Amino acid sequence: MTAPTPYRSAPVFDETSIPAALRGFHQTKAGVWGLIRVIEGELNLTYAEPASEKILSPGNPGVVEPEQTHFVTPLGKVRMQVDFYDQPPDG
Repeated sequence: MTAPTPYRSAPVFDETSIPAALRGFHQTKAGVWGLIRVIEGELNLTYAEPASEKILSPGNPGVVEPEQTHFVTPLGKVRMQVDFYDQPPDG
């Protein structure tokens, strides 16, 4: 069985270029999973329901399920990218 591949990837953002929309509560669309990959540094991923947080770092990505409300907060210098899938990603 092969691992799913993303159908789209966002640009690479750093701590100054992460869009305001990603820093505030937002959600993926129905049927869309997001895989947040940190290339350098650390990023805090906050989920609304159930309320929880996860520190993301290189090798420790964060998965966002379809329609799951969340936001990200850079923890200092960071480079990150979001890959979008139409099925659950590995990670």
